[in-house]
Amino acid sequence: MPPEPKTLFPVQLVGAGPGAADLLTLRAARAIEGAQALLYDALVGEDILALAPQACLKIQTGKRAGRPSMRQETINRLMIRLARRGLRVVRLKGGDPSIFGRVGEEAQALRRHGLEAQIVPGVTAACAAAAQFGLPLTHRGVARRVVFTTATTQDGELSMDWAAAADSEATLAIYMGGRAVCEIARRLMAAGRAPHTPLAIVENASAPGARLRLTTLAEQVKTPASPIGPGPALIMVGEALAAGAAWAEAYALDLAGAA
Repeated sequence: MPPEPKTLFPVQLVGAGPGAADLLTLRAARAIEGAQALLYDALVGEDILALAPQACLKIQTGKRAGRPSMRQETINRLMIRLARRGLRVVRLKGGDPSIFGRVGEEAQALRRHGLEAQIVPGVTAACAAAAQFGLPLTHRGVARRVVFTTATTQDGELSMDWAAAADSEATLAIYMGGRAVCEIARRLMAAGRAPHTPLAIVENASAPGARLRLTTLAEQVKTPASPIGPGPALIMVGEALAAGAAWAEAYALDLAGAA
């Protein structure tokens, strides 16, 4: 008799959050604990990987800006191959898989091959960075919108909808733009954003070594070199940031009338 086909479990596309293990969702932690094959991004920390069973097959896929990484097509093929072997496959991504995590591409690839994809959300870097340093992303009467955007195109060119980014009621959360922060500030002012608009750069959000730089668009363009180190950085721009405790401490702002 031919062997019975192996059960095909859904492949879980899981958000590992910004780095700190205690920011994992319960659903994400349980997915990792039950994984038999774990394909993880380079920014996922050892304390999170330690949640996987000892016998779990662990494969690092890279996916860190400026560093070598596995091709997306290769990752897709690996997920499909491992799932067809009947393994519980977890694709572990930094932050939230639905925010610049290529979750759509991977889910489509799986479904084209008859495999179910289950998406497990995670805390995205912008929310973690803002919370860690007491910087609100919205503020009543000041900022009504949050825009998640990347600074560069697939070809590495600096490209944003600068006119939309100049909206004074929007807080911008800019991913993958740390090395171009001075040019970003310059272009935002050219598009009409006020020179005094607060700008925050957070490196290694949620990690013990996280660093914060608070400035304004006008002050940033005067910086001759990038003010950040080698860690992943997120840029936030918007008037709402001035309502934060960290900004108040740095600039002695009077927030007595804050809503």
